[in-house]
Amino acid sequence: MARLKITQVKSYIGSKQNHRDTLRSLGLKRMHDVVVKEDRPEIRGMAHTVRHLVTVEEVD
Repeated sequence: MARLKITQVKSYIGSKQNHRDTLRSLGLKRMHDVVVKEDRPEIRGMAHTVRHLVTVEEVD
């Protein structure tokens, strides 16, 4: 199964509260944090919500 590498590239300061909560749910706490998650629709949806704060790469 494919995996997604999600990296926080921008600060959440000044963002909406639900964007901050989404970052925390993904496991991102500060800039340049990296998490690897299973490629599931739920994870893709969360990454899409905060797409202006993160980068997403597919990892095999």
